[in-house]
Amino acid sequence: MRQLIAILAVLVALVGNVTAQDRQSKYDHFFLEAVMQKEKGNNDAAFDLFKHCISIDSTKPEAHYFLGKLYYALKDKEKSQACFEKAVALNPDNTTYLETLAFSYVQSARLEDATTMFERLYENAPGQTEVLNTLVRLYLQQENYDAAVKTLDKIENVEGKSERLAYTKSEIFTMQGKHDAAIEEIKKLADQYPNDLNYRGLYGDALLMNGKEQEALDIFKEILKEEPDNMRAQMSMLTYHKREGDTLVADSLTRSILLNKNTTLEDRVGLLRQEIAASEEAGGDSTKILGYFEQLMKMPDVSTDLVVLYVSYMSMKKMPRQNLESVLEKVVQMMPDYAGARLQLVQYAWDDKNWERVIALCQAARQYTPDLMEFYYYQGIAYSLNDDTDKALDALQNGIGVITQESSPELVSDFYSIMGDLMHQKGMNKEAYAAYDSCLQWKPDNIGCLNNYAYFLSEDGKHLEKAEEMSYKTVQAEPENPTYLDTYAWILFVQKRYSEAKVYIDQALKHDKDTVSGVIIEHAGDIYAMNGDKEKALELWKKAAKREPDNKILARKIKLKKYIKE
Repeated sequence: MRQLIAILAVLVALVGNVTAQDRQSKYDHFFLEAVMQKEKGNNDAAFDLFKHCISIDSTKPEAHYFLGKLYYALKDKEKSQACFEKAVALNPDNTTYLETLAFSYVQSARLEDATTMFERLYENAPGQTEVLNTLVRLYLQQENYDAAVKTLDKIENVEGKSERLAYTKSEIFTMQGKHDAAIEEIKKLADQYPNDLNYRGLYGDALLMNGKEQEALDIFKEILKEEPDNMRAQMSMLTYHKREGDTLVADSLTRSILLNKNTTLEDRVGLLRQEIAASEEAGGDSTKILGYFEQLMKMPDVSTDLVVLYVSYMSMKKMPRQNLESVLEKVVQMMPDYAGARLQLVQYAWDDKNWERVIALCQAARQYTPDLMEFYYYQGIAYSLNDDTDKALDALQNGIGVITQESSPELVSDFYSIMGDLMHQKGMNKEAYAAYDSCLQWKPDNIGCLNNYAYFLSEDGKHLEKAEEMSYKTVQAEPENPTYLDTYAWILFVQKRYSEAKVYIDQALKHDKDTVSGVIIEHAGDIYAMNGDKEKALELWKKAAKREPDNKILARKIKLKKYIKE
């Protein structure tokens, strides 16, 4: 009997092993397949497979972890976090799981839980200063200043003393009201590097922040005596005198810092922004600020950022255009590749209708910024307005060479539209229509192009259905525009749809009866004539003739009292 029991026990054990091995094999198969699907980007399939893995064996942490990542991608933070927590519970020493859960807690503003996780991370791998730096930030967010200082001490033990660590500890001590400790922390750093004026300045700042003004000033003066252009000491002195309301000294220091060769561009622009903000808050007197800019513009290394700020400030203060233009001219001389300044000058010349100057400015700009389409655009139009069609076309065609997928669709569309108009003027109808097609590819609702394209097609008597479709879009967009109404009416007229044409030509005359062009009035006469109203047609032709006295075809219509096809 005992022997039988023993045999049964062995058999049960063997069956259990087979079952465990089978479960492990199934788990491994589905887990590997899940990972492969995830790598292929098939997240839905991976999601189902990882869940199936957990149903096979819920004690495997990696399946919970990967499932958590997928939940995170779906922005389901609650389920994602629960999966990460399960993974950590099953494998509490895995740094990847701990770190992922820790950052998940940070994102959910569970700062205490995040802190616990990062503390465990550090326990698992002591000496990781990245983890300690994160802990410092978490402790500070929770106002646990003592823990933050202790953690900074740990970092210092690994990295040694540094300005960053000393300054952070000093700031914490200041927040705690431990002013002597705050000062002492920086003093130790300064004593360690007695010949480094930067650390001496930092010590002065600590004294200043912790109520030891006179001692701080003495240090700053010593630094400036040894190194008159020490920007840090000047900035600290400026902070003090501004706080004390000593405007005269503060302004003098501001000027010194701005003109200091050691002042970085970032600090210079930052200080100017502060001064502008303070000036505006105090009433907006621009005299002092403009004085700073004028002195800075005389420096040999003027930066683009500084110039932009100067021009922006002058614009904000609504300085006379003459003043702005003078500054922009200097900018162009100093930085010939600064396109923004040239574009503003082009705008001024454009406002003055000084086409020769627009052309000259754009030509110079094309040498320094050959890839900027705007200069080809404005130059082309200026040539056209100056009655030089060939040069206008040349400028625009050169500009097309710099078009990219990132170019402004509106600008590119206008480019092609204007080219089409100019080509049509030169009798290059085939090329003009190709340009219009390109225009509409970039901007299908370019109304001006649609109108011109449609009208020119009607003049040629070609593709009238296409012309009608394009023209109708313009009438829908601007139903009271007499030019667009005239085009649509004329296309209907060419198709011998005279009664329909009369409806639209009447609207064209109605919406702009005082200033409407002679061409539109003549078209109205033609349409009335073909509708059988010869008396009204003659009246309209005579009216059109007063505006176009040299129109010979119109004169013949009046003489013969009938419509004549041109």
